[in-house]
Amino acid sequence: MNTKPIFHYLQELSENNNREWYHLHKAEYKEANAEFEALLQELILELGKKDEDILHLVPKDLTFKLVRDTRFSRDKSPYNPAFRAHIGPMGKLPVPVGYYLMLKPGNGSFLGGGLFADMFKDATAMVRDYIAAHPGQWEEIIHAQEFRKYFTLQGTALKNVPAGYDKEHPQAEFLKYKSWYLEYPVEDSAFLDMETFLPQMIEVFQAMKPFNDFLNKALAGFQMPAR
Repeated sequence: MNTKPIFHYLQELSENNNREWYHLHKAEYKEANAEFEALLQELILELGKKDEDILHLVPKDLTFKLVRDTRFSRDKSPYNPAFRAHIGPMGKLPVPVGYYLMLKPGNGSFLGGGLFADMFKDATAMVRDYIAAHPGQWEEIIHAQEFRKYFTLQGTALKNVPAGYDKEHPQAEFLKYKSWYLEYPVEDSAFLDMETFLPQMIEVFQAMKPFNDFLNKALAGFQMPAR
């Protein structure tokens, strides 16, 4: 596994973010993408030793396109110079939650997990209800030593506890959230020595598994909205 072609290609794309350059460098893209899929396969096999729900996944089904949706953005660059993937029980669907990976030059890479999606109001309500009903479990997970070693909980939040929930609830602060997610930032240099860094990636992702498991119990029965 060699991540150098990935970062070389993405750096070049970030400096030449136009359709002409992109189409002239399809061979470099294929090489970089093949290395990224090899990394995903390694992660599936290693994480799958303790998380059998992901062992059936195929790397090419987990990746996101480089093409950006520029319709509502001031930035009209056609491509996002980052390789991204979500390794979840249902592939790259955001629910059930899983392990998120983004490789982006300029030290923009991170290992992520949890529920990123603010737009799914039903999912937000389900997680709030589950936290409210299981405050002790939630507390234990987010204050676990392994969790705190790597993560600080992130997510957009309301200013006040939403209607229908006890303002004095022991986890009131987390009932304000609309999303609950984790990001472990990674510098470019870490990916240059994958023999050393891959075991650390596994360790980080395994540290977030109890958090993901809690959210997936909360989200049991959630249906993705029809497009």
